[in-house]
Amino acid sequence: MSADERERRGARRRGGFWRDNSLTLVFGTAFLVVLACQAVVGHAEFNEALTVDGLQTIGLGEYVTTSDFAVDVTENWQSEFLQFFLYIFGTVWLLQRGSPESKELHKAGPESDREQRLGDHARSDSPRWAGTKDWRQRVYSRSLGIVMGCLFLGSWSAQSVAGVAAYDEQQLRQLQAPVGWAEYLVLPDFWSRTLQNWQSELLAVAAMVILSVYLRQRGSPESKPVGAAHTSTGVEG
Repeated sequence: MSADERERRGARRRGGFWRDNSLTLVFGTAFLVVLACQAVVGHAEFNEALTVDGLQTIGLGEYVTTSDFAVDVTENWQSEFLQFFLYIFGTVWLLQRGSPESKELHKAGPESDREQRLGDHARSDSPRWAGTKDWRQRVYSRSLGIVMGCLFLGSWSAQSVAGVAAYDEQQLRQLQAPVGWAEYLVLPDFWSRTLQNWQSELLAVAAMVILSVYLRQRGSPESKPVGAAHTSTGVEG
């Protein structure tokens, strides 16, 4: 048994389910809590608007099924998935000297089969499709980016559908004609919702990449070791 296998087995014995999955569990729980808070606050704001328009207010359960709530949620989801989609594919080729968010400077590109443990270079514990030499390997080797791209397109499409419904509802309240989905896609309302999220996500990625060159967070894999040189690239703490 290799040293790596012994270390992995020892780690499995030491950690339980909660510890082994704490990152997902904590952030998943935080997501649900924040989503619930957004529903409560959005419900109050929505009812205020109804009151101003002289309309009857609605309950929280009814509010979370409205297009207003759906568009507010999905417009944030699509920008987050876009961020990860661009970052996953971009970091294959794009580099930042000194950043742990970048690969080492000599590794730009998809790398060799040996480096990626593909085909004949797959190990006994490698995913099954990594050891194939057909379309399954090609798909699996890009599966993370593909799924993130699909999640982005799906949530962006959902935003557009919910957005036109919310926009048309507002139009009817103001005794104006509603618009169709295709027409809504070229309106400022759709692109304002979209671009204000895109720019913030791109700014956050750029800030993380460059700040991690010079700043440290002890113990975090998103940071270099505290004593690592500023020029060290692709090194995680």
